[in-house]
Amino acid sequence: MSDTKATRLIRETTDGGAEVAILTLANPPLNLFDQSMLDALVEDLAELSADPPRAVLLRAEGKVVSGGVDVHVFDGLTDDQGAALWRTLFAQIIHPLEALPCPVVFAAHGLTLTAAFEMALACDIILAAPKAKFGLVETVVGLTPSMGGPQRLAERAGSGRAREFVMTGDLYDAATMAEWGVVNAIHDDVDAAAKDLTNRLAQGPTRAHAATKQIIEAWRSGGVAHADSVTPEVSGALFDTADLRGAVRSFLEVGPGKATYTGR
Repeated sequence: MSDTKATRLIRETTDGGAEVAILTLANPPLNLFDQSMLDALVEDLAELSADPPRAVLLRAEGKVVSGGVDVHVFDGLTDDQGAALWRTLFAQIIHPLEALPCPVVFAAHGLTLTAAFEMALACDIILAAPKAKFGLVETVVGLTPSMGGPQRLAERAGSGRAREFVMTGDLYDAATMAEWGVVNAIHDDVDAAAKDLTNRLAQGPTRAHAATKQIIEAWRSGGVAHADSVTPEVSGALFDTADLRGAVRSFLEVGPGKATYTGR
């Protein structure tokens, strides 16, 4: 195994001065989720959580996004060790990714299997190339997807679609995923489109985007009534932000769409 890190995390600044982080799966040809990939992602997400940018792009290099999990990770595990593995991956990868207080965009340019797709489902927006394919194929080793894939797919596509997707272990194309509401949009040059979208979101009202994520998370965990109950405080706090005050003044003085944001 190479000593080269399996991921690459860089930070860039948009023309408007907003910081964007680009997290790349960088262990081709298959970008397998082996222990080195998992360790690298844990490290990267800890860094992003400690110092969040104003938007994140998650992408991959190579012919595929990921060929899935290296099955050696599962070999010989007891039931207690298996449960501990999933608890760790939720705590150190999936939940930190979802909790980032900024928009997170996932770009799928090719085959996106198992853990990579489960990470995509934890992002805010998924973009795909026309030839991208998606699969949760854990049934080939007698397993069910256990990094949140079934439940997050059910949230986007419905429980019947999620059952079909997981139980058949089939591959589904980008057009089908878009029809189901899992993929937000399909682009011929998905890397360019994803970067443009990430930059655009980064230059927006970052605190308001974080509030949107909080409100939707409240809905996910407790339904509309729970989301309604947290919205006054979550949204009310935005009136104490420089971005909202500046945008309101801009709207009143020069009209809509002219405000600039700093993320504060």
